[in-house]
Amino acid sequence: MKEYSRAQLALRNGQDREEIWCAYRGLIYDVSASRLWRNGKHYEHWAGQDLTDELPDAPHTDRVFERFTIIGKLI
Repeated sequence: MKEYSRAQLALRNGQDREEIWCAYRGLIYDVSASRLWRNGKHYEHWAGQDLTDELPDAPHTDRVFERFTIIGKLI
């Protein structure tokens, strides 16, 4: 599995490039196809970041990531 740094992840924020990625528990997910992540923002969350610490405040569980493709690992 390909590995990406936090700096590489940050570039996939929906603003600098077309890709919209976010990380959760060390894995990076492509959320580009989700209408809820348009322009790299999902409510108060921004793409290109590790969302592990933010998920407990979300109205959904981590199962939401099951519908997205894993791009790689966050190093």
